[in-house]
Amino acid sequence: MQNNSVTVISRKYDLSVRRIWKCRLIERRDPLLVFVGEFDQAVEHADLGLIEKDTVSYEYYWLDRWYNVFRFHTPSGEFRNFYCNINMPPKFEDGVLHYIDLDIDVIAWPDGRVVTLDEAEFRSNAAQFHYPETVQTKAWSALAELSKLIRLREFPFQTMMRGRLQTFSIPE
Repeated sequence: MQNNSVTVISRKYDLSVRRIWKCRLIERRDPLLVFVGEFDQAVEHADLGLIEKDTVSYEYYWLDRWYNVFRFHTPSGEFRNFYCNINMPPKFEDGVLHYIDLDIDVIAWPDGRVVTLDEAEFRSNAAQFHYPETVQTKAWSALAELSKLIRLREFPFQTMMRGRLQTFSIPE
């Protein structure tokens, strides 16, 4: 893996590609991988509003958990928000991280607001794509676990208040 460059591939349950992007691996402490990326263009997102070009994304993937967490910072370094996906545990090999996104997303804002998105889409896709009962159960459990981490401000959610970029140690 040259320069710690990583390709992330987010797929739907039917394995079709949702998104592909590049980032860098900045820390690996199995089962946790931490990547950093930068938006190479501005993006207008229905739920997040305008994400400016050069917004920095710290991405937390656990190889044994059913969610991931993105911590966004503005180009000037100010904490913007968290964006979390409920997904099947990712696979990481040969500089490529693959995961299956299970539709449900959670946004945590600096003022403490937390918004859960796309639960109806999850239910619809679970029926359409025949998600096994175990997948559905694990997805709902992951949402509950993630919600608890946010509420208790546990790693990586310690930086919920507005402020400049800070460095955080990953707990042992």
